Amino acid sequence: MAGGIHFSGYLHGGDYNPEQWLDNPEILEKDIELFQKAGINEVTMGVFSWAVLEPREGEYDLEWMRRIIDRLYENGIRVILATPTGARPKWMADRYPEVLRVNDRGQRDYFGQRHNHCNSSPVFREKVRRIDRKLSEAFGRHPGVIAWHLSNELAGCAHDCFCPLCQEKFREYLREKYGTIEALNKAWATTFWSHTYNDFDQIEAPSSIGEPGLHALNLDWRRFVTESTADFIRVETEAIREGGSDLPTTINLMYDFRPLNYHKLAETVDFISWDNYPSWHKKEEALTALDAGMQHDIMRSLKKEPFLLMESCPSATNWQPVSKLKKPGMLAAASLQAVAHGSDSVLYFQLRQSRGASEKFHGAVIDHYGGEDTRVLQEVARVGNALRAIRETAGAQTAARAAVLFDWENRWAMEDAAGPRNQGLFYKETVEKSWQAFRKMGLNVDVIDMTQPLDDYQVVAMPMLYMFRDEYENKVRAFVEQGGTVIMTYWSGIVDDTDLCFLEGTPHGLMDVLGLRSTEIDGLYDWEKNTALPVSGNPLGIGKTYTCNHLCELVSVKGAQVLMTYAEDFYAGLPALTVNRWGRGKAYYVCADFEQAFYDDIYSRIAGEAGLHGLLETVPEGVEVTSRQTSEKEYLFIQNFRRTPVTINLPEGKLLLDAAIAAGRECPEENLRSERGERIIEPLETLVLARIIPH
Repeated sequence: MAGGIHFSGYLHGGDYNPEQWLDNPEILEKDIELFQKAGINEVTMGVFSWAVLEPREGEYDLEWMRRIIDRLYENGIRVILATPTGARPKWMADRYPEVLRVNDRGQRDYFGQRHNHCNSSPVFREKVRRIDRKLSEAFGRHPGVIAWHLSNELAGCAHDCFCPLCQEKFREYLREKYGTIEALNKAWATTFWSHTYNDFDQIEAPSSIGEPGLHALNLDWRRFVTESTADFIRVETEAIREGGSDLPTTINLMYDFRPLNYHKLAETVDFISWDNYPSWHKKEEALTALDAGMQHDIMRSLKKEPFLLMESCPSATNWQPVSKLKKPGMLAAASLQAVAHGSDSVLYFQLRQSRGASEKFHGAVIDHYGGEDTRVLQEVARVGNALRAIRETAGAQTAARAAVLFDWENRWAMEDAAGPRNQGLFYKETVEKSWQAFRKMGLNVDVIDMTQPLDDYQVVAMPMLYMFRDEYENKVRAFVEQGGTVIMTYWSGIVDDTDLCFLEGTPHGLMDVLGLRSTEIDGLYDWEKNTALPVSGNPLGIGKTYTCNHLCELVSVKGAQVLMTYAEDFYAGLPALTVNRWGRGKAYYVCADFEQAFYDDIYSRIAGEAGLHGLLETVPEGVEVTSRQTSEKEYLFIQNFRRTPVTINLPEGKLLLDAAIAAGRECPEENLRSERGERIIEPLETLVLARIIPH
């Protein structure tokens, strides 16, 4: 991996809970045998083992863990060691009830579930420091341990703590941020509804029995909860360092998780990892692949480095509405998609199925039967074959010249804004449309937020950028002036970073760059649609009409060239798509929530105009094309997520992976085929091609 973090080859393994089998020691030996048959070279241990590691306060039992780590290491299996802080033991809740969360109605939770703790609790933090330090002292320099997995799916229960201690910490956060109560009142617009505060001590966290409607309060609370979580991560890291370990740290993030700003959490760890559980076969695999692919790109873009796929399911989950089995070939395709988008691992939850409790029927590499002749174990072995075949690609980077903005704080503010649609703003879906349009061209795409630089890109899409925080308009202006192409959409530049509406016109600070001013926005009922018509002779050569729904913005042109106009309603004839030259670049403005075909067609034209070309000349629908590269080679990943075979025109390159190699029929390096020309790719098949980068 980049940033000085390197694992030799791909990690293949996942969550292993041998503490569940301490009374059955022969299980470990059987597991090691099966791991080797499946190509497993890593296990993640200790995620939920606190009650076994510290069965009573201050009494530690680490020897069972040492024996198992030693035995795994002897057999060539490395360990990512977790801190067990995702679920604290019962003795702690009984003796120190203040470690338990308080809900927004002032009720303290009972013991149970996971993450049922208060991040701010001094008692909990001290207990965490002690167990983490003990683990670090015992295993932080063990040759078989390669990294630290901090806690588990932080805020996985998605509930905040509203105890008096957290309330006071929130007030301290606000004092530091605003300085004076007068500054806070101004930033929060508290004169509305007569909510002016006289002192910071009067402020309470937003709640269902208090103030849920002061938008800036809600926004700052989400920022505080993120900062509190980041501070808790730092406490864990400090304890590990105090224990003498300098191994890299990570936290396992989750799919589309709104409550915490992952860009802030990314700053606290050495590398990113995340847990991916798509509902394969619920709809066409190509559609699910698009959704999963964007999440992979979000995770990679947090640090713009390779990440780890920390959890995935080798079979069927037990917590989704329907526990659907992965059909033959699906596990390999899903796993290699993560690799294509930048993962240096394929890890599973779980390696051996638990006998009891809430996840006893969750899919596992080794099921209750425990034999090697299962379909799932063979599918896992196929993934292991594939990872060995493409071992040289591990650590390779992803070079993207196109980016899409997807900003957590912008989303918090917009979805709390009360208008122009309170049931369906479709922010994530709008971002997906832009991302998918670039991906269908065969482009690598970064998914960034407003804190990240734009210098690396030629084209950046900025859908629904409702909030301009930290004077983001200046960054956009500079990017366009220097030759970049921006695609901005409706409902952008409306408020500042405390959710105060800008005066004197929007999009704020960019009306000259975009050559227009937004005048009104129309929220459409679910059954309403409009149509956009191309302007004759438009420079993009647009010849089709496209439908739009949900939101239609009305703009007054102040220098921009109109490319498309609305066809219906009282705003028929008004601009629906514009472009404006500014400095050495261009700024496009999409006025409505268009169908996917609009983004596919228009973005292809805009990207081509900006000099961006796909990794393949033509990318068929349902096929993903992605690349990773080193200083010497580019590795092309081509995946067919269609339900039918497809013909691809391959460029010149050495074939590292196809269906035969993944099935175990590996070729010596000197016999790897050189490919060029047409090639049929079967459903769920992955090809990996290595190409020399000319210098």
